[in-house]
Amino acid sequence: MASYKIGILDGDDIGLEIVPVAVEVLKAAVKKYPGVKIEWIPLPIGYKSFVEHGKSLLPEVLDTLYKLDGWILGPIGHMAYPKDPNCINPHPILRRNYDLVSNIRPSKSYPSVPCINKNVDLIIVRENNEGFQPDRNMYMGTSDCMPTPDIALSLRVITRRNSSMAATTAFELARQRGGLKKVTAIHKNTVFKLGCGLFIDSCKEVAKNYPDITLETVVVDTFAMKMLMNPEKYDVAVTTNMFGDILSDEAAGLVGGLGMAAGLCVGPDYCMAQATHGSAPDIAGKGIANPFAMIMSAQMMLSWLGNKKGDGEAVEAANDIQKAAEDTLNDKSCVTPDLGGTASTSGMGEAICRRLA
Repeated sequence: MASYKIGILDGDDIGLEIVPVAVEVLKAAVKKYPGVKIEWIPLPIGYKSFVEHGKSLLPEVLDTLYKLDGWILGPIGHMAYPKDPNCINPHPILRRNYDLVSNIRPSKSYPSVPCINKNVDLIIVRENNEGFQPDRNMYMGTSDCMPTPDIALSLRVITRRNSSMAATTAFELARQRGGLKKVTAIHKNTVFKLGCGLFIDSCKEVAKNYPDITLETVVVDTFAMKMLMNPEKYDVAVTTNMFGDILSDEAAGLVGGLGMAAGLCVGPDYCMAQATHGSAPDIAGKGIANPFAMIMSAQMMLSWLGNKKGDGEAVEAANDIQKAAEDTLNDKSCVTPDLGGTASTSGMGEAICRRLA
C-alpha cells in the first residue's frame, strides 16, 4: 500500500475549470485500486489568491508544498497581473524552490484528432531552471539587463548538474517506454562551444549508465526540420531550457495544438503536473476549455510517483487514465469543440470517468 499527498492549485482563468476535472479523473482511476491512498490538499495560488489573501503566492503555500509528494498546477495568467509586488508569477519560484529540473513534454498524434502529422509519439525533456531564462538562472537579481540604453545583455547558464539530471530523466523515460530506446540530445555546439559543449558532455557521461539506450546528438536547427519531416524517427529528446521551450511547442503544433500538450516538472523529491498551454482568458467561464492536456499532466504525475515508489497499482491506474482518455477522443459527442466535438469541459471529464468505471 502506498500513500500520497497531492496539492491542488487551480491557477487562473480556465485553470478553475480544467484542474477540478483532472482531479476527478484521478479519483475515478484509483477507486479500483484500494492500495493507492491519496490525500488531496487544495491550496490558493494566482490572481484569485491575490484578491482573497493579498498575495499570488503565500509563504504558507510554499511551506505546505515541501510536505507533499507532488501537486497539480493550473495555467497561470501572469501576463495580465497588476504591477504589484504581491502579485507575482509563481512559475520560476516553484521550479527553483523544489528543484524541478526536468520538464517532460510529450507529443502524440491520435487518429481522431486533426493534426499535421499522424506519426508523432515523442517526448521532449527540457532543462527547467537555467539557460537564458533570467527569472531562474541567478541567485539574486536578473541576468537580462541593459548597461546602456542601446545595449541589452542576456546571460545563459549551463551546469553539469542540471544537464546530467535532465539527461538522466530522458534515459529513464526511454527505458520505460521500450520503443526505439533512443535519446536525442539537442544542442548548438557549433556556436555555443562551451555551453552546449558542457551539455553534450554531460549527456554522454549519463549515457554510459544506460548501455541499452542509444544516444545521438543533433544540432537544434537540424532537429527542428527533421522533427517536422520524420517525427517517427525520434523517441525521447533532451535539451536546454530555451531550445526545449520552442521545440516542444513546435511538436505540439504537429499533433493538434497546445490543448493536447501535457507536461510534468520533476526533480529529486517533488513533481508538478502542469499543462504546457496558457490560461486562455478569452474562453474562461464558457465551459468549452479542452481538459485533455491537464488530465494527461495529472496522469503523468501519478505514473511518475508510482514508478518512484515502486507502486504498481498507481502505475496501472495511470495507464487506465491514458487508455480512457485516448478512447474518449474517438467519440465526438464526448470531446470539446476545439476537437470537433460537442461536449463541455466537465462533460469530457465525465466521459473519461465513465470509461474508468
